[in-house]
Amino acid sequence: MSVGIIGPGYVGLPLAVAFAEAGDEVVGLDADQRQPDLAYVVDAARSVSRFLREGQLVVLESTTYPGTTRERLKPILEESGRAAGRDFHLLAFKAREHDFYTEFIELAGKINQNQPQFCVRKIERTLNDVSNPVRGSRVLLLGVAYKAGVGDLRESPALKIIRMLRDLGADLAYHDPHVPELPELGMASADLDAELARSDLVCVITAHPEIDYGRVVDGAALVLDFRGVTRGIEASNLVRL
Repeated sequence: MSVGIIGPGYVGLPLAVAFAEAGDEVVGLDADQRQPDLAYVVDAARSVSRFLREGQLVVLESTTYPGTTRERLKPILEESGRAAGRDFHLLAFKAREHDFYTEFIELAGKINQNQPQFCVRKIERTLNDVSNPVRGSRVLLLGVAYKAGVGDLRESPALKIIRMLRDLGADLAYHDPHVPELPELGMASADLDAELARSDLVCVITAHPEIDYGRVVDGAALVLDFRGVTRGIEASNLVRL
């Protein structure tokens, strides 16, 4: 069997190796040389270094190769004039290796995991304020990917939100230019203009840059912005956090 892997990154590469070890012919396809793009991590580190205070703990949560924190993050943060391990601290996972548990970081992770429940409760309240129950209401989710500008669904809170709203009886649709289908949920990305006209509530879940949010507000009966993309827009049908 011949297998093609498009994008042999930290998921695709192990998959390619597994097929190769099973005796299959494997071809990897990528638009660029296979080298991790740390641009976002580096930019974030530079932003943090400008505001770094003594005693703070910096944690790199992004999935990346071993040594990124020490080799790339640490030198940037130390440009602030403070030294790692003395003036500020870096590696939650490393602390656990020494039986030291960073409860505040773990708590932050739990809060993130509970955000879908928070969003669903906010959706319930927003519909209730216009005398609509969740059951039977047409709800359009804008963006289901994990983050803006990509189609990666891993750990996407939108998937949990969809399942929870379905359990409450909502009539659901989604629009995402990066995610054409959600086969496991039996859904496909809907036409935006058509859904704006028929939805009782439009929820901004992932702030994809391709979407014109001014047009969304103009065309929807009610908009709930979870991402702050409607700053500067004033409208009676717009609800922000």
